[in-house]
Amino acid sequence: FGVVIRRGWRCLHGRPFRQSQVRDGATEAKPPMPRYVVLEHTGAPNDPKGRHLDLLLEDGESCRTWRLDELPELDGAVQDATPLPPHRLIWLERESAAVSGGRGWASRVVAGSYAGQLPAHETATVNVTLSGMDALGLPKAIQLTIEGGACRFLRIP
Repeated sequence: FGVVIRRGWRCLHGRPFRQSQVRDGATEAKPPMPRYVVLEHTGAPNDPKGRHLDLLLEDGESCRTWRLDELPELDGAVQDATPLPPHRLIWLERESAAVSGGRGWASRVVAGSYAGQLPAHETATVNVTLSGMDALGLPKAIQLTIEGGACRFLRIP
């Protein structure tokens, strides 16, 4: 069923997960945390500024995606978040690549995992905790809220 061992990790259907011990000594697979990435997208023909950010949250077989002009400041003002069509999961893995159809170039700014559930309806409020933001000088984990076309990063008390 697609299970292979890679340096202490196991992969199931191409997604890595660790195993944990349970009381009876058997092992139980923990599902992997869903992933996110922020990409800097340059050279898009429909972008008058020539540069924007794409925020991707893994959601099953694709990523929910929003266009941001800038990353929000921690506990600061909201940034516009324009919903985009779902993106392919491969963007969670890439460091940098050309965007198909001559639509510019995308480079990773930051990536990590998130905790929380995405709402069933794509226009509903998103509230998840992003881990790995310390790569940008922010706290390791922050709260991401996307609501009504606006995005905020909030400190976790």
